[in-house]
Amino acid sequence: MALMNYMCAQGIDSRGKTMGHGTNFINTAHLSRGRISLKRGNLFGQTPAKRRRLQTPHLQENADAQIGFLLRKQLTLYSVSPLYKFSYDRLQEYSRQLGFVIAAEKQKGLAVHVEGDLKFKVKFSSLSVLKTSEQDQAGVLIQVTAENAGPKVVWTGCFCCTRGDDILETVVEDFTCLPLFLVNGAESLSAIIGTWLQQTFDCSFSMLTISPLNLAWMAAMWTGYKMERHKGAVELTFSVPGTPQPLDISYAIHAEDAKALWDSIHATQHEVRQEQVDLFMDSLCYHFYRHFKIYLAATRLVKVSTFVASAHADGKIKILHSAYLLEILALMTELAISKIL
Repeated sequence: MALMNYMCAQGIDSRGKTMGHGTNFINTAHLSRGRISLKRGNLFGQTPAKRRRLQTPHLQENADAQIGFLLRKQLTLYSVSPLYKFSYDRLQEYSRQLGFVIAAEKQKGLAVHVEGDLKFKVKFSSLSVLKTSEQDQAGVLIQVTAENAGPKVVWTGCFCCTRGDDILETVVEDFTCLPLFLVNGAESLSAIIGTWLQQTFDCSFSMLTISPLNLAWMAAMWTGYKMERHKGAVELTFSVPGTPQPLDISYAIHAEDAKALWDSIHATQHEVRQEQVDLFMDSLCYHFYRHFKIYLAATRLVKVSTFVASAHADGKIKILHSAYLLEILALMTELAISKIL
């Protein structure tokens, strides 16, 4: 099997430039006052021996227009503690309040570094399309639009708790748990909006970084997703430690070959086991060693790119297909909850 398509070593920073560093999303408000009761099972942060494939429903027929902002865009991930006194009935009020704050910051000449003299409009909206059951909380979309530029959406944020009913047992009264926050937009607006959210809802944001173990799970699970055609390549990026300059190794495998390898390993239909993930990665690493005599076990997996989605250790993802959107968001929700335990 011609598993390996190409390999290249590049002297680039494996961390890249992460949207969110230097913004006020992190640690500008103290942790929320409530406690969450969590089932301590199957969380990526606790290295599960196995996890069940999520039997999520298909998106609604009219969903594409609602979830387009989540597709084919780089999204930065945050975990969020429970929101205090948040209400779905007050979304219009939140829109006005945040709009006033952004306008005031812009008038003061602070932090709103965008092209031109733009007038911003803020809209909060509920996203029931991200629910997988009646127990899930509806997602919350925040969009900032430049009204005199099209209009054009210049910043997007989305709270969600997809498949959270299997993880959360109880949340204390007056708190709403939307543990995953996805962001696309300018850092300057992120700073303003992040500060307002934390002060308004007495919550705390933290960057949702992804460990090499979790990236390996994603590589295996996403490779195994069924698609009509498996185009392109599954690409794994490894960071080489101890070099004078940052050095990455990029290892690409034909998507059909990677899928065939995973299918030969993954015999359990409705669950994925740690030993299966390990065998998948070990097989790829052994194939690489045979060709290049480089032990990838001595490096650190920092990025996974597949035909379904890509993810970086710094907490960036790009979702490429809507068919598995809910499964990917459910996985990220688990990671976010494990971070705030």
